[in-house]
Amino acid sequence: MADPISLDALKAQVGREPRFTRWFTLDQSRIDTFAEVTEDWQFIHCDPERAAAETPFGGTIAHGFLSLSMLSAMSYDTEPPLENIEMGINYGFNKVRFTSPVKVGANVRAKFITRAVEEKPNNGVLITRGVTIEIEGESRPALTAEWLGYMVLKGA
Repeated sequence: MADPISLDALKAQVGREPRFTRWFTLDQSRIDTFAEVTEDWQFIHCDPERAAAETPFGGTIAHGFLSLSMLSAMSYDTEPPLENIEMGINYGFNKVRFTSPVKVGANVRAKFITRAVEEKPNNGVLITRGVTIEIEGESRPALTAEWLGYMVLKGA
C-alpha cells in the first residue's frame, strides 16, 4: 500500500498521469472460489472441458464480477490512502462496461486515473476515478468503469 497523501495532493492528481497496479493472475482456482462464494457456477466459468468444446473462448473465462471485484485489491496496490482518514466507503459506480472476456490463467492489472475530488459536508470527500482493467497481451481491456469512493476524514 502506498504512503498516505494529503487532500491537496489528491486534488493535484485530478487529470494527471495514470497509475498502474501489478499483474494479478485469474487462474481456475480463483475463478472456482469466486463461483463458490457467489453461487454462479455457469459452465463457461467452471467446466474447462465443456467451455473448450462449446464456447469460442477455448476454455473457461473469469466472471465479469470477479474482474470487477479485483478492483479492491488493485486499489490497495496503487492508490494512496488519504491522511487523517477515519473510514473509506465504496460508494458505487457511475458506469461499468465489460468489454472483453478474461480467459483462465490471464494476467490483469488496473489503470487508475483520478477524475474528480469533491469536498462534502461533515469531513466527507467524494473521489471519482476512471478505471480500466487491462489483460496482458490483449488490445481490448476486460472492463472500464467510473468508480466512486467516499472518504470520511477525522474531525478537526
